[in-house]
Amino acid sequence: MSWIDKVNTFVARTVVGRWFRLEGSGAKRERVGSKFSIELRAGLTIFVAMAYIISTNALILTDSGGTCDCDREKFGATCDDDPAYTTCLQGIKLDMITATCAISCFACILMGLLANLPIALAPGMGLNAYFAYTVVGYHGTGKVSYQNALAAVCIEGIIFFVLSVIGLRQWFARMIPAALKTATGTGIGIYLAFIGLQSSAGIGLITSSSSTLVELGGCPPEYRDENNVCTSHHMEGGPMWLGVLGLMLIGTMLLYRLKGAILIGIFIIAIISWPRPTAVTYFPHTQAGDESFDFFRKVVTFHPIKNTLAQFHWDASSGDFWIALITFLYVDILDCTGTMFSMAKFGGYMDERTQDFEGSSMAFLVDSAAITIGSVFGSSPVTAFIESGAGIAEGGRTGICTIVTGIMFFIALFFAPIFASFPPWATGPALIIVGSMMMQNVTQINWKYIGDALPAFITIIMIPFGYSIGYGLIAGLGSFIFINSLAFVVYKLSRGRIVPPNFGERDDWLAFVTRGGFKDNIPSWMMWVAGKSRNTFSSDGSVAENLSCDLGSITELKEVAVSSYPLSTKSSHSPQPSHPPQ
Repeated sequence: MSWIDKVNTFVARTVVGRWFRLEGSGAKRERVGSKFSIELRAGLTIFVAMAYIISTNALILTDSGGTCDCDREKFGATCDDDPAYTTCLQGIKLDMITATCAISCFACILMGLLANLPIALAPGMGLNAYFAYTVVGYHGTGKVSYQNALAAVCIEGIIFFVLSVIGLRQWFARMIPAALKTATGTGIGIYLAFIGLQSSAGIGLITSSSSTLVELGGCPPEYRDENNVCTSHHMEGGPMWLGVLGLMLIGTMLLYRLKGAILIGIFIIAIISWPRPTAVTYFPHTQAGDESFDFFRKVVTFHPIKNTLAQFHWDASSGDFWIALITFLYVDILDCTGTMFSMAKFGGYMDERTQDFEGSSMAFLVDSAAITIGSVFGSSPVTAFIESGAGIAEGGRTGICTIVTGIMFFIALFFAPIFASFPPWATGPALIIVGSMMMQNVTQINWKYIGDALPAFITIIMIPFGYSIGYGLIAGLGSFIFINSLAFVVYKLSRGRIVPPNFGERDDWLAFVTRGGFKDNIPSWMMWVAGKSRNTFSSDGSVAENLSCDLGSITELKEVAVSSYPLSTKSSHSPQPSHPPQ
């Protein structure tokens, strides 16, 4: 037995091992294959894969202007010509670097400790851009002030927390059809690969195009226009080929099942990219490159938050405020829900009977608390990160993995110059690899019945093409409801004579709602109220008769639902009658 195996065995038998349900701990429902050393490596992999958020989130939120302001009549609407405003923005950027590390550290440690899940949290990409460029506007040119937008984020977190406490957020997540949950994971896989192929967070193989939307890129930086589009010298950029090399290296190491393959590949490419001057350096001799290199050379630094801490303006009188709040609500809840369930599916701890995963309630509570606390730091909404899949691919199965990621974010508070300097072509290959791994569940979608297949396909393609998990899930849910509701209406109007030819091959979503998983999907507080209603009003027979809703009456409701729309009790992929029983 090697010393690593001895350490794994020792930790598994401690209180820590039992709390996190490591394999060999003797705890109920041990996480199969979970070992302490693997969790450490997986947590580090997640951090390296998402370390770009430290600098990227800071840059995006700084564009909002933060708490800085100027004489806009004198210096223009964007204050670009005001030296004092520019100096203020530098302070905001450093505040945002600290805030990003701090809230990510807090959220990841809470997620790992309380929910025991390998799902990392940080300020979400996409939501931060909406916050900075649409709600607040570039340098504060929007209709909602930075302070007022933070108040909207804080309220969003409080609403999510209440919904999570009473169980409605979990209930909504469980009610999403299984085909769409599986499709969401597949769509996220393509989304990850698409991000890994771009230049902003990937190897730069794909760039935008005015004529075909996207095209092959890979050109050196000097041959890109102001929109980052390659004007010439396609496929001649050194960083792009270095990223391709990283992809091949990781793929080869995974072929031989080398432990830590993704992490090793990222570090090799990053180390090659740091020296200057080379054709693949992350610090070219430009103004931006010089500034990045000066920051990188600091190695150790810490900047306390000075300008963005608890900067709230509580004014809900504006219609734009409510538009922002509602948008944050529905986009964030769908993004987070889709990501968490996809990671649970990818990690293999989804309960197929209830369509839920262990620790979901606490995970949603942690997410909502992190959103509120993040707003206190001055950040846009916090959400689950799809880069968590990189850690799951490395074998991460428990909350230890996420705690390690949180600890790394804490270390990044002091070593931000290093961790903010991983080039995108070093982390991009990891995203592409994880994306390929997440495609494996596509075979579990019921492709035989168009009422399940088409909404699932729409979900898959809209997540990467709409560049949003939330919008992809909205498109899938909308099409699922329309197609299957129309089939139900036709069935009822024709009194059961007109049904799709392969009606029996559909997924039993309604059967899941009304039979096997129904009780598990009713929030516990609703069950408590239902049980108490009869006792509370028993003194008045008529009131008790009208208001009691115990499990017996729920069973009756289920029978009514089943009799009005006959359902199959067999597996969705087993041969079934084409027509429902009359």
